[in-house]
Amino acid sequence: MTTRRNFFKFTLLSATALMPGILKRSADLISSRTGSDKHVPLFLSTWNHGMAANEKAWAVLRDSGQIVTAVEEGVKVTEADPSSRTVGLNGLPDREGIVTLDASIMKGSGECGSVCFVRQIKHPITLARKVMEKTPHVMLAGEGARQFAISENMTLEEEELHPEAEAAYQEWLREKEYKPIINIENHDTIGMVGIDASGNLAGSCTTSGLSFKMHGRVGDSPIIGAGLYVDDEVGAATATGMGESIIKICGSFLVVELMRQGRSPDEACREVVHRLVSKNRKDIDNLQAGFIAVNKDGEYGAHAVRPGFNFALRHETANKMVDSPSHFE
Repeated sequence: MTTRRNFFKFTLLSATALMPGILKRSADLISSRTGSDKHVPLFLSTWNHGMAANEKAWAVLRDSGQIVTAVEEGVKVTEADPSSRTVGLNGLPDREGIVTLDASIMKGSGECGSVCFVRQIKHPITLARKVMEKTPHVMLAGEGARQFAISENMTLEEEELHPEAEAAYQEWLREKEYKPIINIENHDTIGMVGIDASGNLAGSCTTSGLSFKMHGRVGDSPIIGAGLYVDDEVGAATATGMGESIIKICGSFLVVELMRQGRSPDEACREVVHRLVSKNRKDIDNLQAGFIAVNKDGEYGAHAVRPGFNFALRHETANKMVDSPSHFE
């Protein structure tokens, strides 16, 4: 005959025996929700051009052990890519037919540097790092940034549009449509975030900006907290897409702060995209933006406004493109 005491004893023993399975299923659910397991070292980069950038960053980290050098050298690959129309001097010009560049770089310690509205510089990300390491400032703009580059013996490039950029500009001049039309496919900034085996984080972001923008327009990429934010205590995030919408919500900073509050990278990116959408209802039909993030444990995540955003992932056992989930599936 089963006594009340024996019944409770049996129930407790049964629950204990089942606990490993319950914990495993719980872990599986958590992993499914966050969208990633944990990997260090790890690099994430926005869009297809992130594949080559990640490979360079991985090699640099392996050879130098310097995470900030890795994220700088990684995006330099994209800045120099003659096929890119959205990053570097081969990018599409502004309304005056001039290519102007923005870039930022940040370490998990809080050190950061950026340049915006700069001309004739092949690698604005390197100039941004020089601002971080050699000046008391965070951001230099326009002619001041150009003069600083000259003082640092950086070569000025001739201002000559790539033939494809020139053709696109001449076509744009026929109508001079000033309203930005966002291509929801691969079109924009390269942002990179990385973590090394010791848990040190860094990030970089560089772009030629919105095509046919007003002369002098600056997007989110060089603005610390908007296009990029890194904190060794928490994680790192970077953004891509319509910069104005990202600036309005301090997007990358907000992703990191949500991770500080306990959200996974995936959850943080998702919540920030939802906020971005709610703040930009009036212009939502022509808006695309996306975020990628990694936390201090090596978990990663991403989210975008619309389908079409993807990111490159590189760690010891993976080197691939990943399609981001989106608000409007």
